[in-house]
Amino acid sequence: MKVFSNTETFNYSWEEVSTANWRKYCPWNEKSTHVIAVDTISRSVDPATGILRTERLITCRQTAPEWLKSMMGGGMDESQVFETSYVDPKTKTVTMVSTNITWSNLLNVQETVIYSPLSDHQTKFHQEAQITALAGGWQRIKNSIEDTLVKRFRENAAKGKEGFESVLAMSRRVFAEEREKEKMGLIREQAGNIRMAA
Repeated sequence: MKVFSNTETFNYSWEEVSTANWRKYCPWNEKSTHVIAVDTISRSVDPATGILRTERLITCRQTAPEWLKSMMGGGMDESQVFETSYVDPKTKTVTMVSTNITWSNLLNVQETVIYSPLSDHQTKFHQEAQITALAGGWQRIKNSIEDTLVKRFRENAAKGKEGFESVLAMSRRVFAEEREKEKMGLIREQAGNIRMAA
């Protein structure tokens, strides 16, 4: 088993990050074009804790090294990941746990991501992926597969941060525009009420 770990800081509040997280794979994120579908399977709120639990199926278009494709029988152009997320408004944490569905008989990738506040204007992102190749007694092959995937996680970490930063910036801009529209609407409404009262 190999482990990839990464910690980043976003200069946005936890509220902004936890809201924008649902738009992580939208057109605002030019770095996530490999994600071709995100299907919500279930969503529920625990009435006792207030925790929002969501299950999603994420379909990605991935390129794999030719040697890995040939070992796994080709057909590695698309992969599916099952994600369960928990949003806890009391502790202000978003925890997402993902595991691969594709090639799960040969490879187990378990990823955990946690967003938590550092301050009113900063949010910590912590990511850990445990990668286990299930290649029987072939230790060299297992190591090669695991090393390749750790390298892929490392390469994607920088792209992921950059892409999510663009989603956060766009979300902040859109919400500011909407607040401004609401404010202008209220001002117009109040002006109309004043004219009618006069």
